[in-house]
Amino acid sequence: MNFEHSDKAKEMIKKVRQFLDEHILPLENEYLKEQRFEDPNWKGWTLDPRVEKLKENAKAAGLWNLFLPPLSGLSNLEYAPIAEITGHSLLAPEIFNCNAPDTGNMEVLWKYGSDTQKEQWLKPLLDGKIRSAFCMTEPDVASSDATNMQATIVEDGDDIILNGTKWWSTGIGHPNCKVVIFMGLSDANAHKYLQHSMVLVPLDAAGVKVERMLPVFGGYDAPYGHGEVSFTNVRLPKTAVIAGLGKGFEIAQGRLGPGRIHHCMRQIGVAERALKLMIARGMERVAFGKPLINLGGNRDLIANARIDIEMARLLVLKTAFLIDTVGAMGALSEVSQIKVIVPNVACRILDQAIQLFGGKGLSNDTPLAAMYAYARILRLADGPDEVHRGVVAKMELMKYTPSNFPKGKEK
Repeated sequence: MNFEHSDKAKEMIKKVRQFLDEHILPLENEYLKEQRFEDPNWKGWTLDPRVEKLKENAKAAGLWNLFLPPLSGLSNLEYAPIAEITGHSLLAPEIFNCNAPDTGNMEVLWKYGSDTQKEQWLKPLLDGKIRSAFCMTEPDVASSDATNMQATIVEDGDDIILNGTKWWSTGIGHPNCKVVIFMGLSDANAHKYLQHSMVLVPLDAAGVKVERMLPVFGGYDAPYGHGEVSFTNVRLPKTAVIAGLGKGFEIAQGRLGPGRIHHCMRQIGVAERALKLMIARGMERVAFGKPLINLGGNRDLIANARIDIEMARLLVLKTAFLIDTVGAMGALSEVSQIKVIVPNVACRILDQAIQLFGGKGLSNDTPLAAMYAYARILRLADGPDEVHRGVVAKMELMKYTPSNFPKGKEK
């Protein structure tokens, strides 16, 4: 692969970085100092006019929906360094309309949605007029194995009826969240990968209730949040089913390839921001007569962080390149590899940055604590590390058979 960014990517990188530095980071500093993170009942808030204004400015500047190749004209490889820049701020992805889970939901609707579904839900999502959530994980089963799913989708004439409880439904607390994608068991007798379906559910449908918002490390991640949601005899027309009954796993595989690499792209940016803050703190802060950067093994931490970031970035770029050239199914191992390594690298560097900042690193005076919480979430979200390591091992072992790797001999 060619490591040189295309001219189009270079131009977009410059524009996104300038917009981030001039508009988003100053607003983030204000945001962090506001006490808005402890209230689990913020859903009645109005939209923040400062964020909405920046979204309009980003749209006018052409910095909008950059994650979707058919609209942006950017390949996954070209989008990777742009997503990395947006990872420098927790506010940036929404301002560019490139935030999860909306990106994954929009990809699903773009690829699998009917014309009616696209008109009703995809168009306003692409316009940034509404937000969405994805309801898959369940509290009573090990959701790392999606075949454990207990929520049901039952046919009733021209309708379907949904029942079940979901949790960790990210984004459901946003004041503008209007629709969720619900995944449930629609045919227990079918092949295990044809048993499940995905359904578009208006958040105001009868029988849908956000039972509670779930804190992460004591914070509620306003204005997005992670909710526990009950679905009680929710009746919808069959036209709400995405791509037809039994297509849930097929859609999930199509959704998680690009979505997973978007997370990893942004986490490279998170790690870069943490390293920058760590260096600045280490150079300006003095203890025992020396700058912190010259105490203990802090220089080794800086060096190792740079090495880790460079290695992780190259693997992310390789994965993006493979998705562009051979498709997500041809990059299964690489997608799982970056899903393991990148959040772990980010967590490690963030932890070291927090340590160097001392008590300030634990507060909202810096973005480090919030970024650490998000990076730690990603070691579970979209599949835990252990599941992804299992995929990597499986793909690796498939290269060897008794005929080409006989016992006791290495070839």
